[in-house]
Amino acid sequence: MDRQNLTLLTDLYELTMMQGYFKNKDKNETVIFDAFYRANPNGGGYAIAAGLEQVIDYIKNLRFDDEDISYLASLGIFEADFLEYLKNFRFTGDIYAIPEGTVVFPREPLVKVIAPIMQAQLVETAILTIINHQSLIATKASRVCFAAQGDGIMEFGLRRAQGPDAGIYGARAAMIGGCIATSNVLAGQLFDVPVKGTHAHSWIMSFPDEYTAFKTYADIYPNACILLVDTYDTLKSGVPNAIRVFQEMRDAGIPLTSYGIRLDSGDLAYLSKKARKMLDAAGFSDAIISASNDLDEYLIDSLKVQGATITSWGVGTNLITSKDCPSFGGVYKLAAVKGADGSFIPKIKLSENSEKVTNPGNKTIYRIYEKETGKVKADLICLADEQFDASEPMRLFDPIEPWKKTKLAGGTYTLRELMVPVFQNGVCCYTSPSVMEIRDICKKELDTLWDETRRLVNPHKVYVDLSQKLYDTKIRLLDEMSEK
Repeated sequence: MDRQNLTLLTDLYELTMMQGYFKNKDKNETVIFDAFYRANPNGGGYAIAAGLEQVIDYIKNLRFDDEDISYLASLGIFEADFLEYLKNFRFTGDIYAIPEGTVVFPREPLVKVIAPIMQAQLVETAILTIINHQSLIATKASRVCFAAQGDGIMEFGLRRAQGPDAGIYGARAAMIGGCIATSNVLAGQLFDVPVKGTHAHSWIMSFPDEYTAFKTYADIYPNACILLVDTYDTLKSGVPNAIRVFQEMRDAGIPLTSYGIRLDSGDLAYLSKKARKMLDAAGFSDAIISASNDLDEYLIDSLKVQGATITSWGVGTNLITSKDCPSFGGVYKLAAVKGADGSFIPKIKLSENSEKVTNPGNKTIYRIYEKETGKVKADLICLADEQFDASEPMRLFDPIEPWKKTKLAGGTYTLRELMVPVFQNGVCCYTSPSVMEIRDICKKELDTLWDETRRLVNPHKVYVDLSQKLYDTKIRLLDEMSEK
């Protein structure tokens, strides 16, 4: 966290390729790389773009200091003239990106880098590790929040994260995805997001008895009194002792503004329903029942179906690690090279797997909304110089199965270009919103999805189509490659 210069946060082959370009190519040759992913994580119908603010910080601080140069020299594989070039290295290119909090879909460029080839090559690894991680956790958080049906989700995963950075930036991404708070105090400080927490079983065990532990905690934190009731016996001891403490607080005239119990083990559906009856019978119908214990979107959804009376959820391990899908799978591929006349020559990567064949050229993305509902109809990847008029009819087709077509009547849809300029000539031209502002953006974005796309199992697919011009370019390149 103290090191702002993350220039060496890269794979070695980025640097060896850079030296190869330096020795054998025009180091100022401008190229375009796209960072995108091929399949939605968690078996879902969408993903959430996140991590752009950290990409911006990385690019701003991109430089090789004396310590970096000395280390690279010690490896014995880099020549003196290349190391001398690195001493004055700075990013001078352009970057376009989809803003954080935006709903995104497979094969869409989340980040587009237009820069001299050595610069564009160097930034690959860092961009991917930042965008992949935060987009993964933001997507997982949005699914957990959807399952909770409006209940508050607290991110409790720091101690189970894969190291401090994953805990910190995972908490940031979880907030973007819809969590109301995190237990991570450093994340709260760094990103100005709410922090929440209760107490551990050790608090209860350190006192002579459960009641004394509850009473002492309530005396210290009367305005945030959530008592962990499952240390000994949830229904015979924990809940009755919590009710006793709540009654004493009420009798003493202490306002019960934020109070309740937390369940961390056992059959959460059964225990929550029994606890709700006990609290209601004692006159504490507004007491919160929160729960933790290896929760994820599927378990929360199941508990909801079972009628659990839980209204606040602490989600840790399965959220901060996205345990069922621990990798986002983003890739970074060359899309175009600038020719002598200043125009971009499209490049394509072939594969026996059609999903891995890249989309060539200098591209942008338009989101198509159904005008009547405001819901997402489809996304259209097109060449950057293409223009569209929403008052005119539009024909869409599946680029993988092009015989699948639909025609939108003019005036029945609206368009929004998704990518925005972030760097121009090496200078940042974009101001990142706060995390809580991005969270609001994400909520509005998710509201544009049909419920069928958000369902946890077998979601409806949102189509990502190619413009006719881009599709024709792709087919032409494929034909040319097959003739070689």
